[in-house]
Amino acid sequence: MAMGHQKASGVCLLSAGLLLFCATASAQSGVSGSPSVPAHPWPPQDPLGRATPRGTVLGFLLAERKEDHEAAVQYLNTRLRGEAAATLAHQLYVVLDRGLPVRLTQLSNRPEGSLPFPARPDQDLVGTIGGDGGVDIVVERVDRKGNGSLWLFSSKTLAAVPDLYEEANTIAVENVIPEFLVRTRIGHVPLFELLALFVGLPLLYLIPTLVNRMLSPIAGRIRRHVGKNADLPNPQVLPKPVRLMLMALTIRWVLSKVALSLLAREFWSGTAAVITIAASVWILILCNGAVENVIRRRLVRFGQNGATSVLRLGRRAVDFLWLVAGILVCLHYFGVNLTAALTGLGIGGIAIALAAQKTLENVIGGISVIFDQTVRVGDRVKVSDKDGFVEDIGLRSTRIRTDDRTVFSVPNSQLAMVNLENISLRDKFWFHQALRLRYETSASAMRAILGGVKTCLAQDTRVERSSVRVRFIRFGASSLDVEVFAYIFAGDWIQFLEIQQKLLLDIMEKVQRAGASMALPSQTVYLVSSKAPGAAQGALSPVRGQVESTEALSQNESIAGDGVRKP
Repeated sequence: MAMGHQKASGVCLLSAGLLLFCATASAQSGVSGSPSVPAHPWPPQDPLGRATPRGTVLGFLLAERKEDHEAAVQYLNTRLRGEAAATLAHQLYVVLDRGLPVRLTQLSNRPEGSLPFPARPDQDLVGTIGGDGGVDIVVERVDRKGNGSLWLFSSKTLAAVPDLYEEANTIAVENVIPEFLVRTRIGHVPLFELLALFVGLPLLYLIPTLVNRMLSPIAGRIRRHVGKNADLPNPQVLPKPVRLMLMALTIRWVLSKVALSLLAREFWSGTAAVITIAASVWILILCNGAVENVIRRRLVRFGQNGATSVLRLGRRAVDFLWLVAGILVCLHYFGVNLTAALTGLGIGGIAIALAAQKTLENVIGGISVIFDQTVRVGDRVKVSDKDGFVEDIGLRSTRIRTDDRTVFSVPNSQLAMVNLENISLRDKFWFHQALRLRYETSASAMRAILGGVKTCLAQDTRVERSSVRVRFIRFGASSLDVEVFAYIFAGDWIQFLEIQQKLLLDIMEKVQRAGASMALPSQTVYLVSSKAPGAAQGALSPVRGQVESTEALSQNESIAGDGVRKP
């Protein structure tokens, strides 16, 4: 706490230096020939820090702690001088040190004060000593000629100090502990306070830890007996955040029973507050984890595995919010202006959002893919020119495993914009085949094939009968084309391939039974042989143009001799 007072004094000195620099700069600018402006001299800065209520209280406590009674008297609005004023200052210090509530961080640090009394704007309340009908400790703003307005302890408060001193001086903790623990100081801090910090505080946490170790096996046996499961672990009777909470409650109880100095009470009260806030945030985070586990089990039970990624993101976001809330509560407890902290968080959030724009875009895309259920883990999808099975849907990307066992990742922002074909979501599969029969197939054989294939499809219960269509559609370039069209009910792509294989084999049997066969891609070539008087053998006659013989040869048939088969 003494270091805090020194820092406050340093801030005051730094402020005075800045004001002096500004005044000097203004004076120099006036000398340099700038247009003259009406002079507004800076109000004189008080070297004792009495410009605000907080500065007055902290400055007085610091001066008395150093036993500088001459400086301490300067904070009192009294007509007493000499030894009487020093005695009054010491009594006030004891009264404040023993009975003032811990609220130093809540004192106003503004020159106009916190205005607790609307009818008395020149007075500010430091605290109330005693219970019902206690005495208000008040500082008042006094106009000192040449020194400006200063905040001093009011004369009414000083009149009640002797009586308060008689009550406060009888309950000092220093009277019940060994004297060397009080007199021995390390850095102006009594030894017994250091022992309480470095020995007492760990003991307060160690005791509930030992109790937890003793009670956990007993609770484990009861749990296994009730649950009839020998594999259940021992529960934590006193989890770590609960131990911290018990430690904070113990500190609060000790503060209510033991009279410590104001600075010690300020420290231990702040310590208990920080421990309480930390334990509360820890408990809330553990509760978030328990809720996440319950929701995750339900999502897995309903087959919504992809939503677990969003659940984990939501849990982390809530944990972060609890953490930020805990930090803000701590800052508020210690009197820090939250407006500046929230402004900094807003600016930091904007900077992070701009820096992680692509990542946030992928996260938002992943959330939309998961909640829209465009794809699910295990679905067979086709993205652009690649297809495969969805292996994992993350917050940043989706991993797809191809048939050749490679894995390619698609950013969720792109997955939400590209053309995506989900093969696994088909309600029925399209069986579409083209039979190409040889031209030697007769009309009767064609009719038998058409009827047989249609009957084969209609008799299969896995084929939608209303969709069956078997038609002779065209005379192709090298075959007679028959279209086979139907829809097949199948659970997935693998089952469809099995059904399709069986149907294709049945169609082959129907074609073979009809005495027909499948056509191969072929081309008919006509070779012409011509004999004319006076013409060379094997040449065409340009005059007569009479064709003596023709013959069709398949493309893969070999031609002997001069390439012409003669009649």
